[in-house]
Amino acid sequence: MDAATLTYDTLRFEYEDFPETKEPVWILGRKYSVFTEKEEILLDVTSRLWFTYRKNFPAIGGIGPTSDTGWGCMLRCGQMIFAQALVCRHLGRDWRWIKGKRQVDNYFSVLNAFVDRKDSYYSIHQIAQMGVGEGKSIGQWYGPNTVAQVLKKLATFDTWSSLAVHIAMDNTVVMEEIRRLCQSNVPCAGAAACPAVESDGLYNGCPEEAGVRDRRSLWKPLVLLIPLRLGLTEINEAYIETLKHCFMMPQSLGVIGGKPNSAHYFIGYVGEELIYLDPHTTQPAVEPNDSGCLPDESFHCQHPPCRMSIAELDPSIAVGFFCNTEEDFNDWCQQIKKLSLVRAALPMFELVERQPSHFSNPDVLNLTPDSSDADRLERFFDSEDEDFEILSL
Repeated sequence: MDAATLTYDTLRFEYEDFPETKEPVWILGRKYSVFTEKEEILLDVTSRLWFTYRKNFPAIGGIGPTSDTGWGCMLRCGQMIFAQALVCRHLGRDWRWIKGKRQVDNYFSVLNAFVDRKDSYYSIHQIAQMGVGEGKSIGQWYGPNTVAQVLKKLATFDTWSSLAVHIAMDNTVVMEEIRRLCQSNVPCAGAAACPAVESDGLYNGCPEEAGVRDRRSLWKPLVLLIPLRLGLTEINEAYIETLKHCFMMPQSLGVIGGKPNSAHYFIGYVGEELIYLDPHTTQPAVEPNDSGCLPDESFHCQHPPCRMSIAELDPSIAVGFFCNTEEDFNDWCQQIKKLSLVRAALPMFELVERQPSHFSNPDVLNLTPDSSDADRLERFFDSEDEDFEILSL
């Protein structure tokens, strides 16, 4: 049972506080004690960017919906996991949001990248419109893999962040592919082919030259998203310990998933319960005030977060990690290798140096959106088609 009861379309909540337990609380790679660090736990949670349903924003595509209530929960979770990557990139994992405290410019630049308008990099408008190219009509529910594919495409326009986004398919993380991607100085291919992003939004409140300093960097910061299926109709208990360990890694961005057609952003765990931020609350769209500043309090969850039993988790998820440097990535690889040796922890994915011969992707198949083999192409982008998560034999 959820640890929270919500009345949607209002801001009235009844939340249970953290349980009095000796079990450690893990939040995105940080370990806390409920007895001695409860305030630190709540401050860490509050500092995450919280994206919920909104209403009365500009119509998507000019004539589309003005609210995402009822269909945008996975899109909002995708925003949250990606916003955490941008926070780590531009503010650092130790950054904290304190109500009423003046924030640095980079914070507002990150927040503006997700505001509900057509010219923000990762707005609900951009995600919904880009999803059309992945076979999802505006207003249709996404799965974890679909939103990951869309965010990867949108990130090619974010020259300020200059991220390398890799989505590991077929339960396999290929180290060689990631190093090639992160060490490349060539702009990501395909940027010009993404019509959803409008050119007047590329500054996003940042100087147009911002990000140029990073273009010659030897390592592009990595956002690694791994779509997985951890069971048939419910999560296989053998994966639970491995999933817990993912939240313990300092590179953790959390997990997007939830229950059937009800998405959550999972940021940690305590005991046998997952800790998550819930997007299922409708708030009014936010506009800059008379001084041009964006009111930001509604983008932070200022109450104890929700909890649910790990056993209730839908098996279709996407796990996220952020490696700011090559050393971070090498450390992550070592942790994954050690995790494979942990007793009673079944690996959720395979880590290999080079691409296995059985591995296939859309580039190998030479498929395009115009291909007559459209149903095969859909396999790679539609999380409702479960095949993308099953290893070839």
